[in-house]
Amino acid sequence: MSRRVSIRAIVAQRAALVLALVFFLAPILWLISIAYKPKRDIFSLPPKLLFTPTFSNFDDVFRYFDLARLIESSLVIALGSAALSLLIGVPCAYALARSRARWTVGVAYFFLAIRTVPQVATLIPFYLLMRDIGLLGTWWAVIMLNATLSCAFVVWMMFSYFRSLPREMEQAALTDGCSQFGAFWRIALPLVRPGIIACTLFCIMFAWNDYLIPAFLTRAETRPLSVALLSAFGMLDITWGTLGALAHFSTIPIVLMALLLNRYFVQGLTRGVH
Repeated sequence: MSRRVSIRAIVAQRAALVLALVFFLAPILWLISIAYKPKRDIFSLPPKLLFTPTFSNFDDVFRYFDLARLIESSLVIALGSAALSLLIGVPCAYALARSRARWTVGVAYFFLAIRTVPQVATLIPFYLLMRDIGLLGTWWAVIMLNATLSCAFVVWMMFSYFRSLPREMEQAALTDGCSQFGAFWRIALPLVRPGIIACTLFCIMFAWNDYLIPAFLTRAETRPLSVALLSAFGMLDITWGTLGALAHFSTIPIVLMALLLNRYFVQGLTRGVH
């Protein structure tokens, strides 16, 4: 009897997982499919599951968009934001984790609260600041604002990693004549490599998928893919086929990266401040 119950529970769990996957992946699969559909079949009723694939929508992407420049802008903004966030956030998290003050955990959660600030609340003052210093319309404007928000997240996450490390290893290095920075660079940093990879993945995802900040702080020459997707929305209609084709180049790189680094991504989510 118990074996039947366990089999039914497994079947119910698998069925629930399949339904959840269908529910969440259906819009993505639809967006991917319209990239290969002729324009007359995109909104046909009933929907056509069998159709003759076409690559005309991809031809339109290469004809109307400078795809190489868009990908370059997205890569520069995403990688630059992640690098600057880690450069500032990791040493800050280490210093906070090694502090003997009683309020360090509260400060770590304060950094997390900074990440929850709505982007639009910081956009206008940052826009004026970038205009005054001459960086408006450049990649640096987007990188600096993304790093400001992502750096707080890096501090919060890496704080838990550094705090879980035994201090005895660093103290032994200091006893052997290593400097405090040397103990951080040679001892602590290699031990938290999974956390650094997880933070890098999060920062790249935040910057790659962001629309609001680059839409306001870039110009045509520095615009990333996330902003270019809006070009499919015309005054009278939406070119859904072009949107679906362009979405391939916007989603596939970040999805592949997430799949390759999935175990670090999960570890970063499940390891909290303690």
